[in-house]
This record gives sequence, structure tokens and C-alpha cells, in this order.
Amino acid sequence: MKKKWFNWAVVSVVFFTTACGNDTTITSEDSPTAGTIHISVDESFKPVMEQQIKVHYSSFPNTKIEVSYKSEADCFRDFQQDSTRMIIVARGLNKKEDKFFENQLSYPVQYGELAYDAVAIIYNRAGKDSVFTFEKLRKILSGQTATTVVMDGNSATSTVRYLRDTILHGAPFGPNVVAAKNSEDVLAKVAERADAIGFVGLSWIGDTYNATQLEYLKKVNLGLVECTKCEEKGLYARPSQATISRGQYALSRPVYYILKENATGLGTGFMNFMSLERGQLIFRRASLVPAKMGFSRRTGTIKNAD
Repeated sequence: MKKKWFNWAVVSVVFFTTACGNDTTITSEDSPTAGTIHISVDESFKPVMEQQIKVHYSSFPNTKIEVSYKSEADCFRDFQQDSTRMIIVARGLNKKEDKFFENQLSYPVQYGELAYDAVAIIYNRAGKDSVFTFEKLRKILSGQTATTVVMDGNSATSTVRYLRDTILHGAPFGPNVVAAKNSEDVLAKVAERADAIGFVGLSWIGDTYNATQLEYLKKVNLGLVECTKCEEKGLYARPSQATISRGQYALSRPVYYILKENATGLGTGFMNFMSLERGQLIFRRASLVPAKMGFSRRTGTIKNAD
């Protein structure tokens, strides 16, 4: 294992030394409002990111954001390639990763939270499981309970990582946990099976403005999860903007951008777009909680002048 790690490290050093400085070096044709970049996005955020890119292009038609939707692990692998300037994932960099990229690029990588998402539990309308404690989830995911669990991949997705870390604390999944091709396939499989539950990102099932998601909500329900931070015991919550922002829904997680640019280019422009009002409103409309801006509804009355 040490030999393999050493070989990988040597290859990485050679790669970054020879390759870095092409797409990550800003050219005269690249600016916050013009140019072309390639980004990789965690597939569990696909619905909301499609909206972000669509609105961004309508405002800045001289830009081209080439996006690939992949598992979280594949996004991080892409980030080591010179052609991928930004990734959107469910975690930031740890200290070792941060230092590694800074050493190889000769400048620091930028990363931060854009919004807060949730891992939603879905179950068939004819299913019996609707309320979940953490202990119940642990027994289901570890295979102690025979419920079929449908995931959005095998071992490399952010949902798989999050549930293994949060619920199983690193222990393996049981044989009852099966892999679907992607989040859309999870929804389709659970809609067909009364004996199954599934896990998807909230932006796949929480957007009440999305006709496709409204059709899925006719076939599946959102499960209630034990509130672990509530002072009063025995409280449960479904994933929503309100329950995420109040800390009531226990399976919430951040949406991170990670960006490598040594000057202000299109990557910085797109990051700023998602961080400011229009981008934050898109997250809000998709039922996620904006991390950069707070939006509140105010009521008032207008009096007629006498």
C-alpha cells in the first residue's frame, strides 16, 4: 500500500508540474462574464445546478459552462485534471487536500458553502416505513432489518459517504442495500416497489415548481426522521427549507463549490453568481437553504392618504 501511494504521489507531482497552468491560467478570452470552463457536479445536485447554469447563461450569453454530472469521488478525481476548474460537491477540502493542491498549483484553492441540502428518505405510497429513528436507520442500512434500500450508486457517491459516516460511523452496508444508476433511477425503483426505501438529494424531490418532481410525489412519500437536536424528545421532521434551517431535519448537508483559478476568470464569475441574489434565490426556489444570503418574507399594509 505504501509503495502504491508513493507511486501515485510521484505521478501526481509530475502531472501537476507539467500540466497545471493551461486551463487554470486565465487567458485574455476568459473573464467573469465570458469564456468557457468545464465543471464537474455531484449528480445528487443535478436539478438545481441545471437551473443555475440555465439562468447564468441567459444573463451572460458569452459564457459556456460545460458540465459533467458524476459521483462525488469522480468529481474529486476530475479536479486533479487540468481541464476541470470547478467542482460542486457535498464537502469541502480537508487540510491534507488543501495543502496538496496549493503545493501543486502554487496558489490556494478556493472553496466554500453555497447552500444547505438534505438527504431525503423516500418510500413507496403503499409502503409501511414512514418514520425513522437513527437506530432504525442503522439497523436498516446495516442489514439487520430486511428492508430493501436503494442508493444512487455503489460506494463513491456523496449520499453513500454521508450515510455511512453519519448513520453507520464507517461500518459497511448490509446486503439489502442495492445500487441504482443514479438519483432518477432511485425514484423510479422506489415508485415501483412497496417493499423498498431510497435516499436522494432534496433537490430531486423537493421542488414544488418542477412538474416531473410533482409526478414522483404522487408515487412516493418523504419519510420523517428523528430530530436529534430538539430539546423535546420524540419529534420528527421531513426535509424542507424550514426544517433544515432550524436544525430539525437531521440528515442535512452542505453544497460546496471548490475552485482553482489563479486570476479572476469565469469560474470566479460563476461562483459569484451562485453566491449572490439570483443564484441564492435559485437554491431557495429548489427548496434548499441559501448559505450566503438570508431571505425573509415581510408583510405590510398600505394606508390611503386622507
